[in-house]
Amino acid sequence: MTDALNCLMLPGDGIGPEIIESAETVLQSLISIYELPVQISHGVIGLKALAQTGTTMPPDVEQCMRAADMIVLGPLDTMAYVPDEGGINVSAFCRTELGMFANLRPCVSLNSSALKSMDLLIVREASEGFYADRNMYRGLGEMQLTEDVAISVRKITRQQSERIARIAFEAARERRSHVTAVHKANNFRITDGLFLEAVRAVATEFPDVILSDQLVDSMAALLVRQPEVFDVILTTNLFGDILSDLASELSGSLGIGGGLLAGTHQCAAQAQHGSALDIAGTGRANPLSILRSLALMLEWISINRGIDQCKHASIVLETAIRTLVVDRLILTPDLGGTASCQEVTSAILSSLSELRETSE
Repeated sequence: MTDALNCLMLPGDGIGPEIIESAETVLQSLISIYELPVQISHGVIGLKALAQTGTTMPPDVEQCMRAADMIVLGPLDTMAYVPDEGGINVSAFCRTELGMFANLRPCVSLNSSALKSMDLLIVREASEGFYADRNMYRGLGEMQLTEDVAISVRKITRQQSERIARIAFEAARERRSHVTAVHKANNFRITDGLFLEAVRAVATEFPDVILSDQLVDSMAALLVRQPEVFDVILTTNLFGDILSDLASELSGSLGIGGGLLAGTHQCAAQAQHGSALDIAGTGRANPLSILRSLALMLEWISINRGIDQCKHASIVLETAIRTLVVDRLILTPDLGGTASCQEVTSAILSSLSELRETSE
């Protein structure tokens, strides 16, 4: 008998409580249908936690995060967080303190709303790079020297570059065996030079996978022009953040783009979009991005913990989402529909039941 895995639900800010409620409802259904060995727990983070406890990540929640097998993380309004006044970036904490160094973002065209046809996976290193809150041993990697001069420091390490490269090459072996490393080594000769050197070293371990590379500016243009030629895109933190948003929007919408933070022992489902404060509480929130992230999380658990029913649940959930988007009958306003978050969730639940019946 497999010990129950703990899944920690963290609603976050803005529309976070609405979409995390959707994710929990769907996960509860999958647990029931497929007898998944998963137990759900809850924590409060973000602006609500700040108002209640003086910090966006209370110590008890931090302990729960460290103990969790998987986390479903709601969007965060980090622009409103003040670091010296309790504003801890929970997403960055997952990447650095919990070791979830890989950000996996599939971008797949599902219907006619897509601007471009694509089926690619962006593998983004998430623990260093041009991010001021995660590239220094002490303090921030962003400084203001005078009133009129500010600088940022970028950190690239061989260890993290090799580690994220292995994730990309292993993923490519399961896809179409092509990795494109994206960089700006013509300007960042030392940092991106080190990244490329590490990637090329790892490539020798995967002779069955083709490696090519592309400058980040030309990569942005090529994603618009011919995204169908790419398979796995491997890149550093900031470049991956920008390119994944571009690719998701071209493939249909940020609202349907799933994302996963993954490390060696833990993973976190995280929607690609932000907290959308302007529509919070209106019922217009789109739950599909967090639900696709949930499917990615279950797939990761199936691979890393050897739980076959999680793989089945992941496939069925992804199928239900794709069917909903392709049919275009029950969609939220951001996707051209009129349905509420709750109505979309109900449609997914009905589809899960139907898919179960047809598979029996």
